[in-house]
Amino acid sequence: MPYSTLRIQDLQTHFGLTINQTANLFAHVPKTAISDLLRKLLDDYIPLASAIGTEKARSEFLIAPILAEVRRRTNYQVSLFSGVELTIDPDRGLHGVCDFVLSRSPGQFFLTAPIVMMVEAKNENIKGGIVQCIGEMIAARCFNEREGNEQTTIYGAVTTGTIWRFLQLTEQTAFIDQPEYYIDQVDTILAILLEMVR
Repeated sequence: MPYSTLRIQDLQTHFGLTINQTANLFAHVPKTAISDLLRKLLDDYIPLASAIGTEKARSEFLIAPILAEVRRRTNYQVSLFSGVELTIDPDRGLHGVCDFVLSRSPGQFFLTAPIVMMVEAKNENIKGGIVQCIGEMIAARCFNEREGNEQTTIYGAVTTGTIWRFLQLTEQTAFIDQPEYYIDQVDTILAILLEMVR
């Protein structure tokens, strides 16, 4: 049972999680100016990704440039992985390919702790991607612990490229951020992503 087949009941029963849907996790985070490079890319890519209309196009033209901007803005002290296999505990559903992973490590060749999980929503369904993302966040916490990094909070995001929703896993509570952010709020989206990797 890979991440994509986990159900909310699995998170509650097998992992003992409480789901909190009332938090406004990043209300305190101020917007940040985006670079001219990202602005130009998005000006070109938003219409292109919308016209193509596929998950792959949204991933390549919308999500990847924003995550690459996070890497640039941290002086390449954050690594970015796409389509990486993360097998932690197959018997409990903690295995599969993660769409995107950010790690607070400059090493780009190998995934190292601590990691922040990212997942793109399937078929433009944010709600459907939330459980998958929380499963990957549980796996991230296990990965970090195995690597000797006791990261107390793990962050994640579910996105279609044009809509973003953020998550936080702290102890046994998974917080689903109440607001959804849209691509025209990229200055806020970028600020939140930078906050997550600090």
